[in-house]
Amino acid sequence: MYGKRSNGKEHGVVLTKSEVAKSMLDLIGYTSNIDLSKKVIVEPSAGEGVFVVEIIERLFISSKKYSYDFQEALTNLHFYEINEQSVFSLNEMISILLKDKEIYNLHQIVHQGDYLTEDVPKADYIIGNPPYVRHENIPENSKTKYKSLFKTFNQRSDLYIPFFEKSLYRLKPDGALCFISSNRWLKNQYGKSLRHLISQRFNLYQAINLEQASPFEEEVLAYPSIFHIRNNGSNINSYFYELNNINGLSKIQNNSVKPVREIRLGTTKGEWFSHNTYEMKNRINLSLIEAQNFKIGIGVATGKDSVFIRKDFKEEVEKELLIPILTSKDLKGDTFNWKGYYLINPYNSDGSLINLENYPKAKKYFFRNNEVLQKRHVAKKNILNWYKTIDKVYIDLVKQPKILLPDITGNKFIFIDEGKFYPHHNLYFISSNSIEELKILACFLMSEFVKNQLNENGNKMNGGYCRWQSQNLRKILIPYIHAIPSNYRERLIELYENMEIENINKLISSIDYSNIKQTVGQLTIFEPIDDYRVG
Repeated sequence: MYGKRSNGKEHGVVLTKSEVAKSMLDLIGYTSNIDLSKKVIVEPSAGEGVFVVEIIERLFISSKKYSYDFQEALTNLHFYEINEQSVFSLNEMISILLKDKEIYNLHQIVHQGDYLTEDVPKADYIIGNPPYVRHENIPENSKTKYKSLFKTFNQRSDLYIPFFEKSLYRLKPDGALCFISSNRWLKNQYGKSLRHLISQRFNLYQAINLEQASPFEEEVLAYPSIFHIRNNGSNINSYFYELNNINGLSKIQNNSVKPVREIRLGTTKGEWFSHNTYEMKNRINLSLIEAQNFKIGIGVATGKDSVFIRKDFKEEVEKELLIPILTSKDLKGDTFNWKGYYLINPYNSDGSLINLENYPKAKKYFFRNNEVLQKRHVAKKNILNWYKTIDKVYIDLVKQPKILLPDITGNKFIFIDEGKFYPHHNLYFISSNSIEELKILACFLMSEFVKNQLNENGNKMNGGYCRWQSQNLRKILIPYIHAIPSNYRERLIELYENMEIENINKLISSIDYSNIKQTVGQLTIFEPIDDYRVG
């Protein structure tokens, strides 16, 4: 339904290890040592049946212990699967499993269809591994349908987001949901609506980070965590754990592993990981980056880089339409090395599209590529503007000094373009008219002072790298740069120019922030607003 991944398997299909499935059932209390005869359990995406087998086995053992009709109790099991072949395989597997228990006439417990649109019964337990499908891989007709059904499915949500919402609303009072899914929604903007819903209506008992624990049958960049949520109000503390081995799941159940974080979700309005930063704001004199005359942005998305970005444009189009462009590949291994690529700019300085009649070379070039350009979504919305880029190009940005931040990078040093290049879509930027202030800001961005905030507000990638995304940059708090004593400012600029990262961090760690506010009053234009004032 969602196409193939690079390994040949379908998008959304990532199989859970059986020991993880068992631990998840233990976590929510679906165990054979209690009477399960009336307990309704739902699995939204049954796949190859790792949860199915364990659920049936536990129900069977419970029926023997509490002397109830196992076959009748099977009607409380509901397994959903969208793939027809998987449904056939599941039914075959269940038939073999039940024949060993002398059950031959089986009520239909596997439902073929889209869980998100099916009529799902209210459940005591909902458990599973919802499909991992990026927003761009979800069919457009499905996106439209899901957006009309689920308030949390917005922006660039992954498919697992509406699986959470649907399941939460199908829980009985005190019912439990347990999913293993990507943890990106904990901090990303697209997860904010889901976080808010949980904060207001439900209790997230536990979130267990398994990024280092290999919970799946294959190695995937899925950033997995287990989430245990209950429908019993919204007034308890939530506990966040990190494990480097799935064997640690049993230790959490035995309370022999301490959580790495505890949050009272009902007081956060969906901002679960920013409370420490905001508490810090009230203790010392800090402000948001954009409150200090900096601008945060992202580079241009073209919709077809192979057409709009090339090295050999000079023979193809008019010189005045060419802009030197930087991509993340130009900033590798703590080096700044422009590879010589140019962007063809289809916009006038006022933001309007150029008239191709005025640029015969560009007209010939664009028409040579018109078939591939007209297939883009941005062109289909307005066919007359078929040669536009997705984002407008603002030519003044080229000459603007700017910090350059690749979205995902292992670089330790942060580079500044002093006004020669336009950034590509895989680069975030922070611009200012003052190169000196950008150098000071870059020092803070390289420091543990800011990295600790990023870990609070943003997602870490595999390898422990933070993501430089605008939504995270706009939450970072820094001292008022004009209020930092001049000797500190001069020393930070010197350290930046010499690329002395370790000494930058030492100096920033040594700054006495409590004294900064004493000089702020002399700088009226940068004096902090009341929300940020200390004392």
